[in-house]
Amino acid sequence: MADVRVGSGFDEGVTCGPMINAKAVSDIDGLVKGAVGEGASVLLGGSPSDRPGWFYDPTVIRDVQPGSEITRNEIFGPVAPIISFTDHDEMIRQANDTEMGLTAYVYTQDLAKGLRTSEQIQAGMVGLNRGAVSDPAAPFGGMKQSGLGREGSTEGIYEFCETQYIATSW
Repeated sequence: MADVRVGSGFDEGVTCGPMINAKAVSDIDGLVKGAVGEGASVLLGGSPSDRPGWFYDPTVIRDVQPGSEITRNEIFGPVAPIISFTDHDEMIRQANDTEMGLTAYVYTQDLAKGLRTSEQIQAGMVGLNRGAVSDPAAPFGGMKQSGLGREGSTEGIYEFCETQYIATSW
């Protein structure tokens, strides 16, 4: 996250643009401050950017409490909350203990275990050992309250089609 370059989309090398509006920045900051209030520690960032506009500093927080508000909401900002675990099944339960399910991320040195874990997580997209999941050739969309259907890829074309069923007797 320290390598993330914040700025407008017109600046060379920018990898993190502005949030959509001032309320989004305030909401992100509220989630981070709430997690810190429950015992999380800020490793990097943790506040709105001092640059003009609606920017939030790339943020990493650890010791986030399972079930806290930041784990149950879509952050839509450059924040990585970290929850440590020792029990794999409990980690999967915690990861799925939310009404949201747009994107999840799994990092591991064991690719087979990473694939099994990715399949168990209830999210429309999973980044396995990578930070970016968006790709024009891949379907984009979530599960649960993070949306139904998909955009992009060949699956996205179905959003523009109407299925017709004709029942007849000969």
